[in-house]
Amino acid sequence: MKLSIAYINDVHGYLEPHPELFYEGGREVVETAGGYARIASVVNNIRKNNPNTLLFDGGDTFHGTLPVVKSRGEVLPPILNKMGISAMVGHWDFAYGPVQLKKLIGQLNYPFLGINVYNNDETLFLTPYTFIQVEDLKIAVIGICSNIIDKTMPKHFSEGLKITDGLKELPIIIKKVKEEGANLIVLLSHNGFPQDVEMLNKVDGVDICLSAHTHNRLYDAVKINNGIVIQCGCHGSFLGHLQLIIEHNKIIKFNYELITIDSTIKANEEIEALVTEIMQPYQHLKEKIVGKTELLLHRYNTIASTMDDLLLSAIKSLGSFDLAFSNGWRYGIPIDVGNITKWDLYNIIPMNPEISEVEMTGEEIIQMLEENLERTFCEDAMKQMGGYVKRCSGLNIKMRIENPKGYRIQQIFIKEEPVIKEQTYKVVFVTTQGVPENFGNNRHHLSINAVEAMVEYLTHNPIYKATTLNTFSLV
Repeated sequence: MKLSIAYINDVHGYLEPHPELFYEGGREVVETAGGYARIASVVNNIRKNNPNTLLFDGGDTFHGTLPVVKSRGEVLPPILNKMGISAMVGHWDFAYGPVQLKKLIGQLNYPFLGINVYNNDETLFLTPYTFIQVEDLKIAVIGICSNIIDKTMPKHFSEGLKITDGLKELPIIIKKVKEEGANLIVLLSHNGFPQDVEMLNKVDGVDICLSAHTHNRLYDAVKINNGIVIQCGCHGSFLGHLQLIIEHNKIIKFNYELITIDSTIKANEEIEALVTEIMQPYQHLKEKIVGKTELLLHRYNTIASTMDDLLLSAIKSLGSFDLAFSNGWRYGIPIDVGNITKWDLYNIIPMNPEISEVEMTGEEIIQMLEENLERTFCEDAMKQMGGYVKRCSGLNIKMRIENPKGYRIQQIFIKEEPVIKEQTYKVVFVTTQGVPENFGNNRHHLSINAVEAMVEYLTHNPIYKATTLNTFSLV
């Protein structure tokens, strides 16, 4: 038989076509991509050619753009339920707390899976797996949610929950579903590509791994321990199409294509109408020009981010601060050279959090950065907890990425002066992911939020010309 698997991951609430970053050799270019209406058309075409088609969602679905965040995810189920999705997992989907996630799950016509998310009483918070029957093939779909939800995310994400990496649970669940008659095992995982490769190397029995979280554009499927691994970028700009030939319950041949959801794809009219209705109240933000940029702003690089440099420049200008920090978020579509609108600013930081300040010693700054570097580059993939490297302004850091935990930073300067471990520095930041609560003293909020801070900054600096402020460099 022929089985087609269509897959999206890390859409991050991008309902409609939007700017996306592409590469042409050494050149970065922005083109329009994505949108649920176009995704639906691609999936419907795949289904037309093969009725044995399944669609999966790798999560980071219910968070990422202003309409989705403002509605606490509730604008999405009417769209998602028309897509014909078979199952999903998540990470930022926990952003409104477990109670709201349960409410969202209750509005879906398909399961939200997780073998590794536990209530405090050790019971499972989510359905661990589901079965799908396709002709004579019984497919088990096992879900793993991101293991960092209760570790690096704000506390309210995981209130009353604890989350593992799933490594201990997976072989037990594989054995169980096989005993229940599974012929094919699909792992739907939001741990990240490095973690999924490590997991498949350690655990036998996964036939297909649908990977998410790390926004990898895998143009070719990866074979690990007889398992096929795919991941499909982010923002709904891509869809993975895995075509399988199965005989006697075994995959004997497969073909994979990473499809760009571009402007050549005709939108599904029903989905497009839903999206248009949701977006209508926000159109004025796209017309409100707040400044211009002379350089392409994006956050697609692990160490440096022109987009976050704008955010950091804005919050650092609010007072006489030595340093500014923000989280190394992966999501957020690029802003091309030209006008910056208020909508663009909400795409940078849709939560629009309060700006905060704190006093930190040099020792704490180094410790915080070493912790962040370890979480990003740990040699044990299962202990990587990114995001990208923390974004910072005001520091010049010389590091060796290959060094062991706690020893990556070789030298660290504020302007031209070495950081003094005993000295206290004045720091401005956004969210507890920028500066975790266990660092610093005299922490308090300022009377301004992130979007308003950027509007104010662009009022005084209407043409943004800054070069990269994030000053990690390899030595």
